[in-house]
Amino acid sequence: MKSLTDLFGCFKRNPRRGDEPASANQSTSDSPPMGAVASGMPPPKRRAPTETKTPPGERNVDDTGVPLKEALKQANDAKIAVFCSGNDEEEEKQISEIEAILKTLKDPPETEKPLEIPEVQRIQVNSSSKKAIQYLTLHDSWPLIYIKGNAVGGLKELKALKQDYLKEWLRDHTYDLIVIGGGSGGLAAAREAARLGKKVACLDFVKPSPQGTTWGLGGTCVNVGCIPKKLMHQASLLGHSIHDAKKFGWKLPEGKIEHQWGHMRDSIQDHIASLNWGYRVQLREKTVTYINSYGEFTGPFEISATNKKKKVEKLTADRFLIATGLRPKYPDYPGVKEYTITSDDLFQLPYSPGKTLCVGASYVSLECAGFLHGLGFDVTVMVRSILLRGFDQDMAERIRKHMIAYGLKFESGVPTRIEQIEEKTDEKAGRYRVFWPKKNEETGEETEVSEEYNTILYAIGREAVTDDVGLDSIGVERAKSKKVIGRREQSTTIPWVYAIGDVLEGTPELTPVAIQAGRVLMRRIFEGANELTEYEQIPTTVFTPLEYGCCGLAEEDAIKKYGKENIIIYHNVFNPLEYTIPERMDKDHCYLKLICLRNEEEKVVGFHILTPNAGEVTQGFGIALKLAAKKADFDRLIGIHPTVAESFTTLTLEKKDGDEELQASGC
Repeated sequence: MKSLTDLFGCFKRNPRRGDEPASANQSTSDSPPMGAVASGMPPPKRRAPTETKTPPGERNVDDTGVPLKEALKQANDAKIAVFCSGNDEEEEKQISEIEAILKTLKDPPETEKPLEIPEVQRIQVNSSSKKAIQYLTLHDSWPLIYIKGNAVGGLKELKALKQDYLKEWLRDHTYDLIVIGGGSGGLAAAREAARLGKKVACLDFVKPSPQGTTWGLGGTCVNVGCIPKKLMHQASLLGHSIHDAKKFGWKLPEGKIEHQWGHMRDSIQDHIASLNWGYRVQLREKTVTYINSYGEFTGPFEISATNKKKKVEKLTADRFLIATGLRPKYPDYPGVKEYTITSDDLFQLPYSPGKTLCVGASYVSLECAGFLHGLGFDVTVMVRSILLRGFDQDMAERIRKHMIAYGLKFESGVPTRIEQIEEKTDEKAGRYRVFWPKKNEETGEETEVSEEYNTILYAIGREAVTDDVGLDSIGVERAKSKKVIGRREQSTTIPWVYAIGDVLEGTPELTPVAIQAGRVLMRRIFEGANELTEYEQIPTTVFTPLEYGCCGLAEEDAIKKYGKENIIIYHNVFNPLEYTIPERMDKDHCYLKLICLRNEEEKVVGFHILTPNAGEVTQGFGIALKLAAKKADFDRLIGIHPTVAESFTTLTLEKKDGDEELQASGC
């Protein structure tokens, strides 16, 4: 999280209330459970705004006007406030016009409960604070209007608001904040707002998947994403560990070692159920009103909440936070929704999946394919083009090679139709024939081929759940991706609507990002804090059989941004010590590299590793990139021996075009 203190040196914020460490026997926590991290996603389509530095010769000392910290707090507490520089004729003219617009909202004298038009509070700040406020809000307009703690913009933006919207905004509402979506980000935001003394409601309702799967409070990560995925990944790794144990001298019972799908599934679902309950307890303890209903805007400040019995409740609030997340995409051909599943269904699958086709080259497809094969199933991955689009393609190719050596099969193509051979039951997977066109490499001719599978898993991407929330009806601008277009987390068109996490255009689709963004945003809009969420250099991991951890730029992105001649890449292969005795095939695929800038003291801009436990390694080294570490800093660091992470402290080999494939050596 980056504060304006870091950017402008204005002030430091005092510790927040409630920052005391939790007691050892505390039963619930505001933090996600251990392991509640998302797998990697491609970098944002648009970069975060470039950091603004303090202008030369200007020190951020508020020698005139209201100090920045106090100014932000005043704007946060006022019903209507205007930031201004003072003693400026044009500013005075605009403020007078703002006041005139507000006077037109006055109700006729005979109105039973007339709207009270508050006075405009003028907050004079100096030029340094002005720059800080404009950077914080991404509004260039000046004087800058705040209504109920929300940055509106200037006179032009105020005029653009519908008059009835503006009038309704100034009225009293039931809640200070309504959060639509009970995933990791929405829950974190709701709890933080309640901690700050606000009246908060959180709506969460899961529409069943086409296969009828639904789940409890907590969102994708807890129920059908990070948590069950990591646990099934662990189950797969344990299968290999059993075989490794024999090499290390453990005597195991003779006979075939078998995995019980149902036992694993039930154990994981029991754990998830405990997390669902824990989230409900946390909301109750924080006095957040939890409503298990589907929320839809039926007015600019009104939500209609529909529960599973179709009962509708009307709710009003001053602000709204959209945190509805993503759901899997489906292709458009007959039978696909009837005969296939997605990650929404896999983790609750009542039967053993059997021979499985994973369609898609996304991280979800590769992760699911990896742990299913590790559990003993025959798995094929069908890829349209490249693996892991948006990630480092050198690393993606290494993952493909490892998975093939691991025993998975890859097919190039896209299914065109599916025929059901045998219907599935609650106890047994079905049988399906999948058809796709395949090109003859010698003749170039395409012929239709087919293969029979028990389970077909689609993982071709996900889309924002915003179509049925009523955003268009009140004027919230959305991108083609259906995500909310924001000025930071604030809607560009409706200033009392915010979005975080997967539904905010241009931000990484990662659970910890949503959690951080939710908490920081609440402190900013309710406490007047000068904090921003950083959407850059986020460490992440793809949980393929050999895990891939990364932080910063992919190799191709670094070359595109800085030029090939300005990039130097240090790399090596290595053999984890724990793989030597059992002679694991994985030992030939472990690899790491640092991408550095030649002309900036070899500043590290990309970190990549393919290894067991890559997530743990990457999380630790991620701080180095956040602190702008140089290659020399890695060299100065004394490694922990014998670990795989130690390899980053001894890199000397420079990657060059035409080099032979590296070979791992011993300790």
